[in-house]
Amino acid sequence: MQLKGSQIIMECLVEQNVDTIFGYPGGQIMPLYDALYDYTDRINHILTSHEQGATHAADGYARSTGKVGVCFATSGPGATNTVTGIATAYMDSSPMVVITGQVPISLLGKDSFQEVDIVGVALPITKHSFFCRTVEELAPKIREAFRIAKSGRPGPVLVDIPKNLMVEIGEYKAEEAVKSDLKPYVNSDKVKEIANAINESEKPIIYAGGGVIISEASKELTELAEKSQIPVVTTLMSMGAFDRRNPLSLGMLGMHGEKDANMAAHHSDLIIAIGSRFSDRVTGDTKRFAKGAKIIHIDIDPSEIGKNVRYDYSLTADIKEALTKMMPYIEKKNRNEWFEKVQQWKKKPKELKQKLDSNNIINTVNKIVGDDVIVVTDVGQHQMWTAQKWPFRKPRTFITSGGLGTMGFGLGAAIGAQIGNPDKQVIHISGDGSFRMNLNELATVSAKDLPIISIVIKNNTLGMVRQWQNLFFDKRYSATDLADVIDYEKLASAFGLNGYYVKSVDSLTEALKDAKEKGKGTVIACEIYIDENVWPIVPPGEAINNQVLAENMILK
Repeated sequence: MQLKGSQIIMECLVEQNVDTIFGYPGGQIMPLYDALYDYTDRINHILTSHEQGATHAADGYARSTGKVGVCFATSGPGATNTVTGIATAYMDSSPMVVITGQVPISLLGKDSFQEVDIVGVALPITKHSFFCRTVEELAPKIREAFRIAKSGRPGPVLVDIPKNLMVEIGEYKAEEAVKSDLKPYVNSDKVKEIANAINESEKPIIYAGGGVIISEASKELTELAEKSQIPVVTTLMSMGAFDRRNPLSLGMLGMHGEKDANMAAHHSDLIIAIGSRFSDRVTGDTKRFAKGAKIIHIDIDPSEIGKNVRYDYSLTADIKEALTKMMPYIEKKNRNEWFEKVQQWKKKPKELKQKLDSNNIINTVNKIVGDDVIVVTDVGQHQMWTAQKWPFRKPRTFITSGGLGTMGFGLGAAIGAQIGNPDKQVIHISGDGSFRMNLNELATVSAKDLPIISIVIKNNTLGMVRQWQNLFFDKRYSATDLADVIDYEKLASAFGLNGYYVKSVDSLTEALKDAKEKGKGTVIACEIYIDENVWPIVPPGEAINNQVLAENMILK
């Protein structure tokens, strides 16, 4: 079949079962948008307010659905505007294909209008980057991009296509959707060795990372924990991989981790790391991390094993397959003594007050909207409070930027999550610092009539920066506090959305009930005290058992 290059691209996307594209048109990608005009019955295009918002939306769509997210952008500033979103997806292993237009090949290297070497720019933050030189390369490289994006440890792939290739005629032959690469062989001897180590341990913990969710292995993780009665700690990226309401759940590990999670890791005799990478925010000082414990590290990416911490046993494998093969060798255990010890480290729940604080904001939102929602956050104090306090019960229900820590990620990602899950309520939790970075995407929420509820925790400061300045920089608050100039009710109204400004639990409750009843995009700004901090915190360079639980309180 003879088709224009732009039509070949669209046919390849249909092949790969793409149903949604997020993007923003421009000069060099215009022929592709012209072709898209004839595919609107098969592919939904979401026009965002900015290319960064488009990449975050494609990322949120991917994380919440398990599919590959797709984004279009034009050359030059359009392409460079995708960089933060690509890097965010790369750090958190989110599958995404970004297609950028490029100046015609005849204009390359001449500082042409809106010419940028986006392949060179994106090389360090993609699994792979392609530059197409002929129309014959289009179909093979797009198919390969999808294969790479979803194989093994997922990640973003860039395909840069000169404009002239989009209008040239080439041969297209339909193919089946590409499949992921074969998963690594699971070494049975290593599986038995690891199972024996688990059976022999007296004080083990499971340290579950985002790989559990990517591998769809939450069921197997739960079976392992319950059969062997092992407490489970999670990372920011694995919230929902293990039901937070399960008695064996200790919550998040690390710098802002739960007291019982950090203490259990420190005092354990075996850490079973599954689909995790031992980031610095988890381990604290690696030389003092779990010194008395043996470490099992299971991950699909061999480059992660031994990269950050020592290990005693390792297995390069798909998490789901590894746990499935391991279960027959796992003995049923009663570890009551260890479990009772862990319970002694648990924090007592705080009493709810009428005046808003982080605790009653998160609890009130959860009480009104329930557990069966998708929660998306930006980055900062509100992100940590959400991770600590929300009872995540299922995988793919918590979408956040972990590795890169991208402020402004939340609203775009919430749009992607809502588009990918139209029957779910999406709750976007942000801080007033993060929110103002990409609040332009409220226009997309309004245009697409998305019922996203944005909770803006308003303390008129860059909260996490101010907290660090308070604790570690002698309270020298440099360029931190935000001018109180935004009227959130009028802002929401200007975008055709509902807006509320609340100062009490009762007013927050009423605003949430009203938002649910109306089923319309909503912004609820919640005022809290400027110096409410995130506790616990492990000071930088400290071991994770040396937590500051509150002002001047250190636990060892």
